[in-house]
Amino acid sequence: MNSYKFPDDFMWGVATASYQIEGATTEAGRKPSVWDTFSQTPGKVLHDDTGAIACDHYHRYETDIKLMAQLGVKHYRFSIAWPRIIPDGRGTVNEAGIDFYRRLVDCLHQHNITPHATLFHWDSPQTLEDLYGSWRSREMTKDFADYVTAVVSRLDDRITNWMTINEINCFTHLGYAVNSDPPHAPGTRVNSNKEVWQTSHHALLAHGLATQAIPAASPRPCLVSLVDNISVTVPIYETPENIQAAQQAFHLCGQNGGIIFPALTGAYSPALLERLGKDAPDIQAGDLEIIHQPLDAIGLNIYSGTYVQARDNAVHNYSDRQPGY
Repeated sequence: MNSYKFPDDFMWGVATASYQIEGATTEAGRKPSVWDTFSQTPGKVLHDDTGAIACDHYHRYETDIKLMAQLGVKHYRFSIAWPRIIPDGRGTVNEAGIDFYRRLVDCLHQHNITPHATLFHWDSPQTLEDLYGSWRSREMTKDFADYVTAVVSRLDDRITNWMTINEINCFTHLGYAVNSDPPHAPGTRVNSNKEVWQTSHHALLAHGLATQAIPAASPRPCLVSLVDNISVTVPIYETPENIQAAQQAFHLCGQNGGIIFPALTGAYSPALLERLGKDAPDIQAGDLEIIHQPLDAIGLNIYSGTYVQARDNAVHNYSDRQPGY
């Protein structure tokens, strides 16, 4: 058997999301996110649980960070809550919200833990959902870029590792659906698959604009990345035929061809566009150039794989299990 060893400079760490752990959903100027609204709707979440208290990290972060330090954690990836920073999604910055993250990051540094900040982990301001349908509108991309600028310009002296968006498909393709109730917030029914794909296209645009905004707002050198939960295609047996089939299947498995492809290559997968036909998103001139920004790293959240076998048939059926929140 082969023996594998992680390199000495491999960075081990832990990660969270703001709505999962912070609580304090009405304190210090924070207004509701779409996950507040969604989880407070009866029947949407198991046992009708909400993030109103969660792990109470907002009040207990010092104890939580001490526990991380005792565990030997050296890197902590957390997300910043947009409705805590700009409660209405656009306009006035809530400095009390910024101050919470200053205290959090200062505490991390005191315990020699490197902060890695995710600027968006699904909890978009409910106000923007009410105003223009959040990710259904191109307006969301500009508001997101303004929010990113507000955060980075205030925290750049403490944070140099930035992640723009976490798992686009989870708040777009799992947040909007046709003829069914989506399992994730905002839980909005739309009239066509094209509208669903438009939400992920807008999220990609937001990522691209954020990638431009981060270095513009930070006088210090910083690292910028995108995090995606790609759908992994695995050859059922490692033969040349099955490996090739898995490579071809990657384009159409999950939302790979319409998320990771344009982000890293500047183009939607041709195989996906052919399959979507009239349901492909509207792509305006210059969109793909904005989306395809240089990145310092790509984060891959991998939960499971989809086995692929080479077969002599024209019909491809790539099912994919999606992770929960």
